[in-house]
Amino acid sequence: MNPAFPSALLEKVRQSKIIAVVVIDDANDAAPLAGALLAGGISAIELTLRTPTAFESLRRIREAYPDMMTGLGTVLKTEQVDKAVAAGAAFAVAPGFNANIVRAAKSAGLAFAPGIVTPSDIEGAAELDCKLLKFFPAEPSGGVPYLSSMSAPYAHLDLEYIPLGGLDEGNFTRYLSLKNVPAVGGSWIAPRDLIQKKEWATITANARRAFEKI
Repeated sequence: MNPAFPSALLEKVRQSKIIAVVVIDDANDAAPLAGALLAGGISAIELTLRTPTAFESLRRIREAYPDMMTGLGTVLKTEQVDKAVAAGAAFAVAPGFNANIVRAAKSAGLAFAPGIVTPSDIEGAAELDCKLLKFFPAEPSGGVPYLSSMSAPYAHLDLEYIPLGGLDEGNFTRYLSLKNVPAVGGSWIAPRDLIQKKEWATITANARRAFEKI
């Protein structure tokens, strides 16, 4: 079975350490946002499918900054998988585990990381050869101690986890200290209100502080 997340792309995730998770309401903000993140050292971004502008925003970032690793989040329907591929997404993730989405992504050749929060989630994802998993919501579920305990029985499977949910500037490095955490998802770097206000300098400063910590 082919892995759900190719090793070459996973290596880029490891190098990035932080994936900025953003909600974009206006596609005109997409390229300036990406530029602000790159200026602060953040080279990976997850555009959540919570607004109708996500696909167009991805296209604009791909056009302006082709070297930025740009993916889509909150992929909940199989038709979104095809649209993600058409838009040029480097990867996609979901907050939960849905076997149908995993199969659709693998069939379409889209790197995909499903969300997990229980041992049963992990076992379902591992059965479909998912090696990279999104641990969500991380902090409300028990944070670093919970992830360490939950993942222990599966250490021999070499699974890796990207925590997201409740992470901030003060706690994200604790997750990166775990050997099975190649990167974290950070929504605190470019929150929705800062994007709406076009506070690019503030976003760059947030990204730079996070980058310097790693």
